Amino acid sequence: MTCPACGGPTIAFAVPTALRDHAPEGRAYATLCSHCLRTHPADEGPADPTFDAVHESFPSGEAGAALALALGLLDSLALRRDDIDDCCSYAERAGADVLLTLDRLAAAAEAGDLDPHADIERRRHQLAEMLR
Repeated sequence: MTCPACGGPTIAFAVPTALRDHAPEGRAYATLCSHCLRTHPADEGPADPTFDAVHESFPSGEAGAALALALGLLDSLALRRDDIDDCCSYAERAGADVLLTLDRLAAAAEAGDLDPHADIERRRHQLAEMLR
């Protein structure tokens, strides 16, 4: 499947039940674009996804799914603050280092490997304050 926004390749994943309210259209499955980092609803996806196509340090499984949902919401930080906080907290409880992953994604964007829909570096600093 390709991203409807940029045409990049996507990674399908199952949305953890606790995070369905934060998923695109409240769906049980979503996709993450490995190029622009947008999320979109999907009809299916693996329960234990790997997100290596985004970046080698991106967490897998439920931690990766939670972080993917948070990335999809970053362009609406002011409006979706609680949703992003829930997704990031879930990712951290599942073993992800959210801020370190965001640092690495920002570096990949700076190198031209990603073209995120939101300014990852700027959002990373805002999230660091929010997650304290």
